[in-house]
Amino acid sequence: MRRARLVAVAGLAVALALAVCGRLPAGEAKKEPHAPPPPPSQEFAKKLKDVPCRIVYETFRDGNWELFSVKADGSDPVNLTNTPKVNELYPHVSPDGTKVCFVSDEFEDGAKTPKVRTAWYMNLDGTGRTKIGDGIREACWGPDSKAIAYLPCEFDRFTYEDFATKGVRFFDLAGGKHTEHPNKDLFHLYNLCWSADGNWMVATVHGGMGYKHTILAFEAKGTKVFDLKIPGCRPDLSPDGKRIAWGASDWNLFVGDFDTFGPAPAVKNRRAVVKSAEPTKIYHVDWSPDGKYVAFSRGPERKNLRGAPEMIGLVAQGWNICVADADAESVWWEITSDGNSNKEPDWAPAKAGGQR
Repeated sequence: MRRARLVAVAGLAVALALAVCGRLPAGEAKKEPHAPPPPPSQEFAKKLKDVPCRIVYETFRDGNWELFSVKADGSDPVNLTNTPKVNELYPHVSPDGTKVCFVSDEFEDGAKTPKVRTAWYMNLDGTGRTKIGDGIREACWGPDSKAIAYLPCEFDRFTYEDFATKGVRFFDLAGGKHTEHPNKDLFHLYNLCWSADGNWMVATVHGGMGYKHTILAFEAKGTKVFDLKIPGCRPDLSPDGKRIAWGASDWNLFVGDFDTFGPAPAVKNRRAVVKSAEPTKIYHVDWSPDGKYVAFSRGPERKNLRGAPEMIGLVAQGWNICVADADAESVWWEITSDGNSNKEPDWAPAKAGGQR
């Protein structure tokens, strides 16, 4: 009975999370966020041809999730995984550009719902695949590319709910050792990100730690936790640690300065970098290595998916990867066009390989 109550509460929390993520930040309500945004920029598309980085993302093809890599303009697609019977999702490229970590949803024969979500890492050319562990929701790299932080699953039972996590743990690549975060009260986090100086982590929290739904900054090596007071979810810190990007709503991606020099971390100079119009949602923002661009995914709202289309592992036809100018507003270009549930883009530094 206790497990049933927990599942019911979690289901209600998902509905509330979707409602909260759909709200606009304070002061934005009068700006008509659902008005048509500026169209894609042909001039910006030409500029992307000269960007020397690649982008890794998840895509659903022939009934299977794979990780693909493309150039910044969407050309030269490469399947990094090529595993027809294994589902790879949520790629994160190491800061040194040599490896990528990801999660894998494992099914039993004939099952419609996965049995377990596991985490792995491999070389960016697809070789050297190594398992991190079972029951892991999401993973991200430490700034030295020698450790991976991850969110353990809250339940043994599989769920697509993105916030069904309990705690934060670290995995050391050299020794294969798992250690717990000093703060044992971290709960219901998702979309974890580790700062460039190694001192901070940011994540969305929902229905945990005394918060309804907000973006938190917390010490990577200590126990202090701070509410950044920016409505929305799925934050990403720039490679230099000085800026943050996040989904301010289903229709707006924002950027701001990430200031850690005061008594508490704060986000200053907030502004919209990309806007969309209902029913086309925008999510999964990620900074380029030089901080000049952001990649994100864009696609229509979908019903009857057992969750929102932006959730990990849910097939969302019509979703594609886009790139935008981080220093402008809605100067963007769609770099994939097949709509094969292309989500969770992550930049790879220049000369990082990515081909077999």
